Amino acid sequence: MKLQLYFARKFLKITLGIFLGFAAFLVMLDMVEQVRRFDSFQITLFDAFRLSLLSVPETLYSILPLVIMLATLALFLSLSRTSELVVTRAAGRSAIRAMFAPAFAAAAVGVLAVTVFNPIVAATKKVYDQRATQFAGQDASALSVSREGLWLRQGSDDGQTVIRAARSNPDGSTLYDVSFVAMAPHDSDGPAAISRIQASSATLTPGSWKLTDAKIWPLDVSNPETAATFRAEYEVPSPLTLERIRDSFGEPAAIPIWELPAFIRALDAAGFSARKHRVWFQMELAQPLFLAAMVMIGAGFTMRHTRSTRTGLMVMFALLFGFSAFFIRNIAQVLGQNGDIPVILAAWAPPIAAALLSLGLLLHLEDG
Repeated sequence: MKLQLYFARKFLKITLGIFLGFAAFLVMLDMVEQVRRFDSFQITLFDAFRLSLLSVPETLYSILPLVIMLATLALFLSLSRTSELVVTRAAGRSAIRAMFAPAFAAAAVGVLAVTVFNPIVAATKKVYDQRATQFAGQDASALSVSREGLWLRQGSDDGQTVIRAARSNPDGSTLYDVSFVAMAPHDSDGPAAISRIQASSATLTPGSWKLTDAKIWPLDVSNPETAATFRAEYEVPSPLTLERIRDSFGEPAAIPIWELPAFIRALDAAGFSARKHRVWFQMELAQPLFLAAMVMIGAGFTMRHTRSTRTGLMVMFALLFGFSAFFIRNIAQVLGQNGDIPVILAAWAPPIAAALLSLGLLLHLEDG
């Protein structure tokens, strides 16, 4: 038991060191990117540093499998160099048992990353997007989804328009049971809301919403109901596009994993496709297993003594195998999001396959 704890503790120390090294390097690199992205009169060096601190957690979270792979290689090469693996085998411990402690430690890191680091990444990503749009002088996200339906906001020099719909078609181009509330500009002395439109449906076209069965109430009169008019077809100018509406959802990574199931249910109720978020949710649940598989891949190639003339070649194979598993996982994610393969298969097949293949390789090379 003490030997397993020793291996796990050493692995976690190496992992933390590599993680902090990547964090420092990425912050400096991202600062250069932030300065390049925004003009010098828009952003100061301190602003670039703050934006980097908000942007880097997402990158660190995405490269966590690479960090685990490098930590595994560093651990077992160090154990081989000091002959600790030779002593472990001489004591009757198999290579499989020596690999278990780092694999469980990697799985624990994965659980901690999903439950704690994931919400932190989601929060920093949301704040970063808000700050970046402010520096760029662009409008913030135009869409939100709740249990009451979906809400859109569009703006122009004439004021803002708040749009609420009970549901939508999957791509967001047509809204059903929709209402439009036009707001006066902020510097106007009149009422905040100047008109309200209720329609059975609204279809987004270039430059406008085309409404069907629309009833229009002017809210700047004493009795809006008597002044209301009905139109079978009506157009409301709009600067929105389908791309902006889709982008307003943001990436699933911007939603904390604890809130993701409720958000998926809200998307389903609103009529949008939540497949992309379902795939992301299942992949997050499979993250601990994938990190453990990365340890098994690294262990399968590097648990030899450093006197072996093929050490460099085996390290290269380990990196190649690890990167291949990472890219296959990303490909499976895309296929799952496109509906080409089931969600569960897209999320769980790559880590399970990587774990089984690396375990078979380890049995063949070490205990075969």
